Amino acid sequence: MSMSGAGREQGAPGARARALAVLRVRSRALAVALLPAAAAVILLAGGSTGHMTGSGWDLARRIVTPLAVLVLLLAAAVALVVARARPAVTPTVPIAEESAPDLYRMVRDLADRLGVPAPSSIALTPDCDSWLEDRTHPAHAPPPPEEHDDVAHAGRPSRRAPAAPVLVIGSPFLWWMRVAELRALLAPVVAGTGPSAHPDIAAARRFVRGLDAAVAVTSAPDRGPVSRAVLAGVGRVARLLLHGSRVHAAEMERGVAAAAAERAKAVDYGLRIVAQEQVGLAYAGWDRLLTRVALPAWRMGRWPARLNAGVVAALTELSRRDRLAEGFASRLGERPACDLLEEPGAVDEATSLLAARLFHGGPAETGPDWSPVHWGDYPEEVVDRKWRADAARLHRILDALRVPPADEETRAPDGPTLARVLTHLTTVPDLPPAPVPAFAPDEDDLGGGTARSAALAARLTAELAREESAAASVPAGPQGTAASDPDPLRDDRALPLFPLQPPRTGRELLADHITAMVCCAAMDTVGAVPGLDWLDGPTLLVGGARATDLPPQVLTLIEDGDPAGLGNWLTRQGIRPEKPVRLA
Repeated sequence: MSMSGAGREQGAPGARARALAVLRVRSRALAVALLPAAAAVILLAGGSTGHMTGSGWDLARRIVTPLAVLVLLLAAAVALVVARARPAVTPTVPIAEESAPDLYRMVRDLADRLGVPAPSSIALTPDCDSWLEDRTHPAHAPPPPEEHDDVAHAGRPSRRAPAAPVLVIGSPFLWWMRVAELRALLAPVVAGTGPSAHPDIAAARRFVRGLDAAVAVTSAPDRGPVSRAVLAGVGRVARLLLHGSRVHAAEMERGVAAAAAERAKAVDYGLRIVAQEQVGLAYAGWDRLLTRVALPAWRMGRWPARLNAGVVAALTELSRRDRLAEGFASRLGERPACDLLEEPGAVDEATSLLAARLFHGGPAETGPDWSPVHWGDYPEEVVDRKWRADAARLHRILDALRVPPADEETRAPDGPTLARVLTHLTTVPDLPPAPVPAFAPDEDDLGGGTARSAALAARLTAELAREESAAASVPAGPQGTAASDPDPLRDDRALPLFPLQPPRTGRELLADHITAMVCCAAMDTVGAVPGLDWLDGPTLLVGGARATDLPPQVLTLIEDGDPAGLGNWLTRQGIRPEKPVRLA
């Protein structure tokens, strides 16, 4: 507590000076709005007392008075929009104190040691970051208990807005970091509550957030012509004020961060260096888990219900493969930070669903086409279904192109075969290739491939685009119903906020579909099974070992039309391409 005086002054004066500069922008705007009204009052008072008489003064009163009324109306409109606009709030999973008493106790003890106010509450975000978020706007007050459906929020919410900022913690940190590491990592973040409590800094932040929210309101589509005209003027004024205060606001936040970092040096400073190393490792594992493991499941209409537990498995696997991470595995014997939660499984499920919404745009609740999947069921319910669905799509396109069956298929006409795909891609066409659909990938996507692989990739791209367009046209909701809740945390029209990957190229799509067909043939002819690799995603297990040498053979087939490499691979594994496979 002895730091509360000296620590608060280090770095804080610069932040307060910048906050006053932001508030001066607001004061100047108010002065400009009141100036015509003041002039009109003077002119009217002078006329009524007989001091300002004559045609010139009468003309000035006729011009200035309507102008003052117009400016006051515009200022009132701007003030009304800024006051009523709802500042953006990061979608998070709220954690009630009853569901995490140890976590709240740790944060309060940390705030006491730093000599700053404790955060008003704690929330989790499915990202590798932590910050303080001001939710003092009345619109951000929690809803009544009957409207709460977050499994992690077991407390009794109040409609009264909190006074202190909310501490938002990245959920991967809780599962991967140890308790001491999390405490050291959160020290600079919690130290930021001190400057946040300063009235000038708080007022400056409210002003900037209000302007930013007003700009968003005036930019919203689906408005009538009159509303658009009125809001256009309000938007110009709000953008002008936001532009005038942007530099000062940025410098103010830098000063706040510097003051918080300086204050936090007295708490677990040495351990914080180790914790920062874990941040980089957690981010790498989290990114690979989302893009390689979660994304295929999301595209199948399933969402992994234990993403945070999965990141621990992924990082543990990374520590086994990478000698640079060997030292990190020894930490796993210490107490993980997720033990600070009463029900870590329920919190993990809630953050996993939120991650699917933020990164993929999935519905807010489970439904017939959007259900959770556990890691033990992932190979069968996601990998197997994905491969068979891709193989079925590939054969539908071959049927549309009127590709005949391979010679070997005359002896096995009961189903599609891998031989049909190989024969089509390796035979030199006697006729010009089939016409490419109107929706085709760029030429760069297919450069270096054969004519038939290019045509097939274009068809796959068009087919997937139609499927995604049809899926996007279905209203979001747990049962396919339209979402009517205006809460931005539940407005699926703005999701995904952070799409994980750019659209896949035609060559990548074709390679994925041919690989899926090969995997289906392996599963149906030699008893191979689908598997899950924590770092690489879906994988094929042949004889209990991963088939890591399959992708290069598929690329050679696509780019050169040479089936020799893939044929030799199939022969080594005992896979018979002429045998029919089961599709989705």
